[in-house]
Amino acid sequence: MHASSRALLRSRGLLNTLSRQHVLRTYSTQLPPPPPSHPSPKVPQPTPTGPQTRHEAHEQNLPINLPFNPPGGGGIPTFEITKNPLFDAALTTFIGIGIVFLGGVGYLKWYKWNVLNKIEEAFAPGYDPALELATHQKRPEHKPGHTDSDIEDLLLNGEEPWTEHLRRKEQDVVDRIIRGEEPGHYFVLLGPKGSGKGTMMFDSMAAIQADGIAMCDAHPDLEVFRLRLGKALNFEYNEDSQTGLFQRRDPREGGPGLDIERALNKLEKVALRLSKKRGRPIVLIINNVHFLQHNDEGQFMLLQLQQRAEAWAASGICTFVFSTDDFWPFYTLRKSGSRMHVLSISDLEAREARFACSRMRKTSEYSTDPEEIADVVEVLGGRLSYINKVSRQKDMLASAKNLLEIEKAWLLSRIGLIQDCDDDVMDEQKWSACSWLLLQEFVRLRQEQEKQLVEDKKSGKVPSWTRPADLPFPTIPYWLCRQLMTRTDFLEELDRINIISIDVRHNVRPDSMLILHAARQVVEESGFQDKLDSVRDRIDEIESLHRTRELTFKDLGKGDKVSLQVDKTGEDED
Repeated sequence: MHASSRALLRSRGLLNTLSRQHVLRTYSTQLPPPPPSHPSPKVPQPTPTGPQTRHEAHEQNLPINLPFNPPGGGGIPTFEITKNPLFDAALTTFIGIGIVFLGGVGYLKWYKWNVLNKIEEAFAPGYDPALELATHQKRPEHKPGHTDSDIEDLLLNGEEPWTEHLRRKEQDVVDRIIRGEEPGHYFVLLGPKGSGKGTMMFDSMAAIQADGIAMCDAHPDLEVFRLRLGKALNFEYNEDSQTGLFQRRDPREGGPGLDIERALNKLEKVALRLSKKRGRPIVLIINNVHFLQHNDEGQFMLLQLQQRAEAWAASGICTFVFSTDDFWPFYTLRKSGSRMHVLSISDLEAREARFACSRMRKTSEYSTDPEEIADVVEVLGGRLSYINKVSRQKDMLASAKNLLEIEKAWLLSRIGLIQDCDDDVMDEQKWSACSWLLLQEFVRLRQEQEKQLVEDKKSGKVPSWTRPADLPFPTIPYWLCRQLMTRTDFLEELDRINIISIDVRHNVRPDSMLILHAARQVVEESGFQDKLDSVRDRIDEIESLHRTRELTFKDLGKGDKVSLQVDKTGEDED
């Protein structure tokens, strides 16, 4: 047993020695080539006879030969400035931050330069978006043919800009303003809605292709007004800047007023640059400023624009032009306006209105009847917007009367009288009654004008063909209107809803001929005066009831008496 055991141990030691030699030899050799692709014949596997001790040399498992990169040797070479790795890392970081900083400074300089160039492009010829919209539709061809001497001053020669149907007497002044030939002032165009303020400005802009002009429409919401002003000036309020990644707060958090102030600061730099190049100021038009809210917010915005208008007019770099339908913007601007000039725009005279209507009628497919045109002007007056509506209709007179019926219905819906009204609507009826007192006075003045016209025709003072439309509008001074209405705050509301119109001389008149005719039809109805008096009496009764105090006594039985004594000797005793 001992001899056989020793022989077995010797055989196992020899086997281990051979295995170690085989392993060392296989680590230094390459992998054998892959076997051929043809299938090898199957070799029958011997049947295992029992558990035996197996080694990896028996299994012929060869280890994979992989490249080995020992630590500290080879690798990618590094750029060393000094022999201190910590100092090299700090220096590399500082250089990177410096490159980013210089790139940011360069971008900021370029961005500010680009912003000023974009605003300057807004005043280049042909850019203005408002003019593009206004002149997008091609105008009809004009066929001259009217040569009466009384309207020759309204016609234009072919070299001057002209309106589509006639040239108004205010057009020359507007042309000089738009061309920048009126430095040192800023202007307010005041007139009722549809009288032609915007048309004259667009005609002047089209004549010079909006060279040096930008136009913006006001809006009650200052955020919308901010965007419209930015569109007119080609200014994005830094919203297209990439520097917002490094800012702590949004620039718009200051509100629209602060953004508009930023835009005006940029515009001032551009105006200084352009005034040196062009030799005349640029023009900024704020159209329909009455759309701003008539409160502190709207008045502050109007004052902010006026401050710039005053400063830029004094330096001669920019001319502001404000247009408004209502009186309150002029009243607000008048407080601080030292360089402000006001241009009142009113309806056309009857002679001009007939000529304009005939010119508009020629562009339609229907025939022109001078008598029908005169009747239409008798109803509509000289309001260009109304004449434009009916001039292309087949039956102009019927269309004009239809507009009159619509205007009358609207007027009654706003200030209609209610007899025996409840106390809840007392304030509204007080406003209506005071409004009809004013309109009644306008109607009375118109009736007196027509009576005087009849007498003048008989005496030969005026030609026999003179019509009532040739008479001037009845006007009442502002101070007298306050006395007639007994309320000073009602005039402003009537002007806002376009029932009356107030000019720069503080003369009050009906807003249009349609309003005057509609009010006259209502006033001349039978029983109108009694209705107006009953409403006023009812208002007095309600106000008297509000001033009356009622005393109530409790716990009084049948036959009890209450004694009330008034002692007027207390003042003498004191």
